[in-house]
Amino acid sequence: MTPHPLLRVQALEKTYGAGAGAVRALDGVSLDVPRGQFVAIMGPSGSGKSTLMQCAAGLDTVDAGQVFLDGDELTAMRDDQLTVTRRDRIGFIFQAFNLLPTLNARDNIVLPLTMAKRGVDKQWFDHVVAMLGLKDRLAHRPTELSGGQQQRVAVARALITQPDIIFADEPTGALDQATSETLMQFLRRLSNELGQTLIMVTHDSAAARWSDRIIELCDGRVTHDTAPRQVG
Repeated sequence: MTPHPLLRVQALEKTYGAGAGAVRALDGVSLDVPRGQFVAIMGPSGSGKSTLMQCAAGLDTVDAGQVFLDGDELTAMRDDQLTVTRRDRIGFIFQAFNLLPTLNARDNIVLPLTMAKRGVDKQWFDHVVAMLGLKDRLAHRPTELSGGQQQRVAVARALITQPDIIFADEPTGALDQATSETLMQFLRRLSNELGQTLIMVTHDSAAARWSDRIIELCDGRVTHDTAPRQVG
């Protein structure tokens, strides 16, 4: 028997607005993501890629369809259940780093654990910090870090809870080319060395080529589902 995928999206539909001004952001989108896969979602502005990520991560509701995370249906959960699931099982990396300016790097990294009143797994913390090259920056506040270092702190924060899956929304959008390349190398290592499942929304084809698979959307529908070497 084939095991179920880590993430399953079935026939998602999502419309914003009503009447003549209604916009169908998702039009029957389905996809399966096995555990450990690094997926890039691409498409032009208005294609539905960000909406797909938000719905798949339980950040937005759907009009129709289902989302399953390791067999558990997110679309059937109450708000309080979704909050706990996102906190404990899903990591997020955003274009805006969303670091608290009053906290140093270490405290920003462990913030999800602090909010959940969970202890820090020191071995895991040390491993993540070493992998991301942040050992010498833990006492620094965000204003004392470069953009690339701030983004790596955000990646560490997403990893600290050992989530089932990480969603990254335009993670290279605020970075220059060299820093973007470095960040993508780190994300690739997360997949290769930790078996981390990653879903990345991006408009950057150079970033997408680091993934195992590229899904392209247009007008709320999947138009291509390919390996990176087949794109471009």
